[in-house]
Amino acid sequence: MCLNRLLFWPHVMFAVSHTAAAKYKYTRPADGPAAEAMRRAASAMSVKFLLRHAFRLERKHVATHLVQQRALSEADAVNALRPFYFAVHPDFFGQHPREREVNENSLKRLNGYLDNLQKPGPRSVQPMKLTFYVRDTKDSSDVQPDLFTSGFRSVSFTLQTNDVLGTVMNVLKSCSLPMEHMRGMKAGAETSGSPPEAGVPFYRPIKWDKSYYTFTGFRDPEEELQQARRVELTLSSWLRNNEPMATKKHGASLPRREELDRLKKELCHKFDLDDIRWQRSWGVAHRCCQLQSLSRLSQQNPEALIHLQGHTVVFADQSGMNASGHVMLGTMDVHHQWTKVFEQLSSYRSLQQQTDWLKERISLLLGGTQVIHVERLAPVRPIAEHYSTLSTFYRSLMSSPLRLHPRSLQGTTMLLENDRSNPSLHELGHFIIPTNCDPPKLLVFLQSHASEARQRTQRKIQLQVEEEAVMKLCLQNLSLRSLSKEPSISSSQMVQCCKRLVEQRYPLLQGLHICVSHFYSVMQDGDMCVPWDWKS
Repeated sequence: MCLNRLLFWPHVMFAVSHTAAAKYKYTRPADGPAAEAMRRAASAMSVKFLLRHAFRLERKHVATHLVQQRALSEADAVNALRPFYFAVHPDFFGQHPREREVNENSLKRLNGYLDNLQKPGPRSVQPMKLTFYVRDTKDSSDVQPDLFTSGFRSVSFTLQTNDVLGTVMNVLKSCSLPMEHMRGMKAGAETSGSPPEAGVPFYRPIKWDKSYYTFTGFRDPEEELQQARRVELTLSSWLRNNEPMATKKHGASLPRREELDRLKKELCHKFDLDDIRWQRSWGVAHRCCQLQSLSRLSQQNPEALIHLQGHTVVFADQSGMNASGHVMLGTMDVHHQWTKVFEQLSSYRSLQQQTDWLKERISLLLGGTQVIHVERLAPVRPIAEHYSTLSTFYRSLMSSPLRLHPRSLQGTTMLLENDRSNPSLHELGHFIIPTNCDPPKLLVFLQSHASEARQRTQRKIQLQVEEEAVMKLCLQNLSLRSLSKEPSISSSQMVQCCKRLVEQRYPLLQGLHICVSHFYSVMQDGDMCVPWDWKS
């Protein structure tokens, strides 16, 4: 029998003996053989009674402890993780799409892990490895920033706790975030390990001996956890387990895929559209519904869509025109709101022309550098907001004219950002410039980093050419239906992944839709996501 159980019994035996003595009173019989037999029988019955109550009370203590472990509510967990959310929220990574995508995916998995812990009844918790890019949220106004750093760090950790409080503290500790606000919650959760007070059940955790699992045949949770840590998922094993499901889902999605292609070609041809795109990775069924809605509007009010001629339509979170001049149709908006956007297209075009003029003037003032706004590298920005940003920056430059040779910065590019305080150089070679940057300080920065910016831009172009070539080779040699990547995957990561896929030549990849990502997943339409750094 387990040592902990034996240590636990004296406390229970002492407590229950008083109860038994008070509850079961009887008259002491006279001495003699019959009396001795009665005393022995009563003694045996009292022992059985005490053992029975010991087991009941112990189960009650275990249940009480489990309730205490799960006592941290969803609202408490959100409040406790507030510093963490502030440090990793994807909205703060607008100029870093790869890091933003990683944080979005990791947050989804973390929320799923916490939801599983808060479900009632027995649950199985598997170790989960997460990666986050954590912003430096400390006040660094007095410290000279490193212009080549992005202001965040990569943190990876594995969740394997089976209670919400432990998980929250593990996340905060792994990310080196403050935990002072957790002291009250932690102290409350540790009361189960403190000496019992009056009216509070005594609890001592039970750790079963290995022989218990051997004798009963039950699974040892500690051994399962160690096995899960040792087992590393490989691409070949994952394909064997998930390829049939992906093939089945893809077969079921074929009619919707054909309908999607038909509607897209029909609308582009009928209204002379440059293209139809989607801001997010919605499923085929979702995209079909959006095109069907636009098709119904074209039948009900064909005159309204005539204004779309020559434009690119993007189904997005809001309606209007973005900084690239594409017409955005909000997926939650009704036909009336879409029609209103079509009627305002002439005003949007005028604003776009003024925006282009500002870009040209800024380029002349800054030695030929080009102001860009790439939707893949930044959040969706309405044209009006983009114009306001350019106008503010232009007025700042005009207030302190800079002395630059007209072509001294030719071949470089820059992105303007409102929520930054210091200029920096992105790994892809473009400058990230605050809208309110001091012009003399900006001049020094641009001139001192122009050479490095051109080198990074050249490397980016070379990587993009290599990426395009290796993707074509991968499609042909592996007979893939399609090959794509998430915006968070860099060209160098994509090149490494595709080269290894061509070398390994997994036959199970034939005929599949593959999307290179940071994790394994089978999408609702049969597309298979594989991490770029998959293990063979």
